[in-house]
Amino acid sequence: MSESEKTRLIAWSHELRTVHGRLREALTVTQQALAAGAAVEAATRDLLLFCHGFCAALTAHHEGEDRHLFPAIAEQFPQLRDTLRYLQQDHSMIAHLLGGLQAAVARAAPPAELHRHLEGVAAIMESHFRYEERQLLTVLETLALDTDPEVVLGPL
Repeated sequence: MSESEKTRLIAWSHELRTVHGRLREALTVTQQALAAGAAVEAATRDLLLFCHGFCAALTAHHEGEDRHLFPAIAEQFPQLRDTLRYLQQDHSMIAHLLGGLQAAVARAAPPAELHRHLEGVAAIMESHFRYEERQLLTVLETLALDTDPEVVLGPL
């Protein structure tokens, strides 16, 4: 294996950690937008903007994993198929929670309700990311996948 191939292969574990870090930051910015809003209308407008960006980014990340990353892992590491199914179930649960958050933001729910939605998303997202990293970072260091990281892990 050439040095450039090694670098490309090892980059998948780095790429996943980087995207997870950016999604964590986006969630923090979204939470801060809610916490900082003295006037509910201003906070709701800010939250709508931040939520749209965060929700779209997290959704694109999970869709890319489901379409590209997980099938490649399943093919090269069949012993991880149960883990991948579990992670896809998490993706469905997170999508449901994001839908609830988006609906609450769209109807200008009270800040306490919006905070509960964000806390729910944050808790499940963090648990999911930690599990995914524990289970997949090692295999991502050797994964052979010749696809643009933005397609596989989302446009972050």
